[in-house]
Amino acid sequence: MLQKLVCIGQNGISLRAMGGDRAGELRLERFLNNPAVTPAEMVVTARSRLKDRVAGREVLVIQDTTSLRDDGDKHSLYLHPAIAVDAADGALLGLLAADFLRHDDAPKVHRHKRALQDKESRRWVDVIQQAADLREAGASSVMMIADREADFYEAFACRPEGVEVLVRARHNRVLAGKIKLFQHAEAQTELGRVTVELPSGPTRRARSATIALRTCRVGIPRPKRNRAEWTAALPPSVELTLVEAREVDPPKGATALHWRLLSTRAAETLDCACTIVALYRRRWVIEQLFRTMKTQGFDIEAVPIRHDKPLKNLACATLIAAIQIQQMLHDRDGQAGRPMTDVFDAADQPTIEAIGKTLEGRTARQRNPHPSGSLAHATWICARLAGWNGYYDKAGPIVLIRGHVRLQTMLEGIKRSGLVRIG
Repeated sequence: MLQKLVCIGQNGISLRAMGGDRAGELRLERFLNNPAVTPAEMVVTARSRLKDRVAGREVLVIQDTTSLRDDGDKHSLYLHPAIAVDAADGALLGLLAADFLRHDDAPKVHRHKRALQDKESRRWVDVIQQAADLREAGASSVMMIADREADFYEAFACRPEGVEVLVRARHNRVLAGKIKLFQHAEAQTELGRVTVELPSGPTRRARSATIALRTCRVGIPRPKRNRAEWTAALPPSVELTLVEAREVDPPKGATALHWRLLSTRAAETLDCACTIVALYRRRWVIEQLFRTMKTQGFDIEAVPIRHDKPLKNLACATLIAAIQIQQMLHDRDGQAGRPMTDVFDAADQPTIEAIGKTLEGRTARQRNPHPSGSLAHATWICARLAGWNGYYDKAGPIVLIRGHVRLQTMLEGIKRSGLVRIG
């Protein structure tokens, strides 16, 4: 299924095209609708592999929501994954959690009258709770990072011990003394200025930006909830660090960068404030992952499946495949030094490397420059299988997707034929 998905994904996807004929279409339909095939089972398997990779690492758990289907008439399906990233080098370690959200035009009880467990916002807290599993698996530290949608009191107050939180502030809360959060940040003395590189976006060209940093500790008072017992279940206040990063002298016509970041981690110095900003910028990894799932890779939005169950199954499988592609993209130069087992089974390493030897040419650029057993070594092989010749630009996500699928097909064929070695 994945092979067919990749081969025709750039032209829009249908089960008939993926199956090749009516019989193939029915096989795919039965697979995607099989009660034993669920996103939950896929996530459990992916999470178990992730736990093997986090020991001794500072891990960032990044979560966000992306649209899978929106018909413009209040009928939509969203995917909310949480991924684990190495804080030191930004390497994508794997999938921690994934949830689906369905929106329709059915009337709902007002959000102020619903308990947290009955709200969509509970997904942010659920991930924070699950992040504690990575500490138990040996991670030296764990921090959850999210954008403004996760800026609500329970995200800070309900975190388990050993898990830090960092989100971009959305609400201009009233602090003690009746001063507001954003004005309090602006009143702080500037710690210093640093230069950051901003990637290009839909409305922005890539540029270097000089940002001024301010930081302070703030006490966020407990908000009132609709029922007294809901309020009483929360601590009276939470102590957080507020870091403000504001761009100085942006280019004419450009929107100035302005981040207000709230974190449970202390940051009183310029170096600490810079660290907070650098950690928040790791959130870009999940944006790249969504691009790989969509127009820059698998094109999951083009799948014309109407029913939720098969679409959820396909979307979750695509998410896991996109994570593997992003892992290879991140280490295609070998700088992260990740092992091949981040993506491939250890038992397949001899066969993969034997296949790689058949792809090497006579020139230096047509030989695999990466050490045996490394993820970069396997990534080079995938790129070559997809037709990359080593002379021009680095292999991109679409090339690696095609090469990855071809390599998996070769491995499966070799296993079925009973061969144990090549050459």
